[in-house]
Amino acid sequence: MGITYNAPFVLTYALVAVSVIAYNTFVDPTVIPFYFTLQPYYSYEDPLFYFRLFSYAVGHGSWEHLIDNFIYLLLIGPYLEEKYGSQSVFSMALFTAVITSLLYLGFLVVAPNAQPSSIVGSSGIVFMMILLGSFTNVRSGHIPLTFIFIMLFFMGTQVINAFDDNQISEFAHIVGGICGSFFGFVKNKK
Repeated sequence: MGITYNAPFVLTYALVAVSVIAYNTFVDPTVIPFYFTLQPYYSYEDPLFYFRLFSYAVGHGSWEHLIDNFIYLLLIGPYLEEKYGSQSVFSMALFTAVITSLLYLGFLVVAPNAQPSSIVGSSGIVFMMILLGSFTNVRSGHIPLTFIFIMLFFMGTQVINAFDDNQISEFAHIVGGICGSFFGFVKNKK
C-alpha cells in the first residue's frame, strides 16, 4: 500500500499555506502582513497590489485559522478534483480569490462610513468548495436538496453574522458561496 498525491491542487495549496505561515511564525513575522494580506488601502502603482489580489488566500492569521480552513479543503477538495479536474478546481479557486478581492475593494472599502479591515485566509475558497460540493451528484435540470440546505444553513448564518463585529470576513464567505453556486450550476449543465 502506497501513499498517493491524490488531490494535486488542494495538497499543493495546503503545503504552500503551511510553508508561508511557518516562515511567518519562525523566521519573519512580517511576511503574511506584507505579502499575503489584502490591505484596504492600496495603490495601482504598487506591483504587490496585484499579487495580493490572490495571495491573501494563502496567508492565514494563525495556525488555528489555517487548520480550520484546511480541514474543509482537505475533506472536500479531493472529491471536487476527481469530478472536475485539478486544473479546473485551481481556476475556480483563483477566480474566487480575485473576484472576492475586487468586490471587497470596490464595495466595502469605498462605502460611506466604511471601516474596512484587511482580508487574509482561504475562507472564501472553502465556501466556494462547500457549495460546489453540494452539486457532485446532480443531474442536469435539477437543484440538489443538499444545495438548498447548505444555502440556508451556511449562507444564512454568514449573512446574519455579517452584522457582528467579530473580525471574520463574512463577505469573503458569501462571495465564495456565490461563486461555488455559480460554478455548480454552470459545470453541471449538460
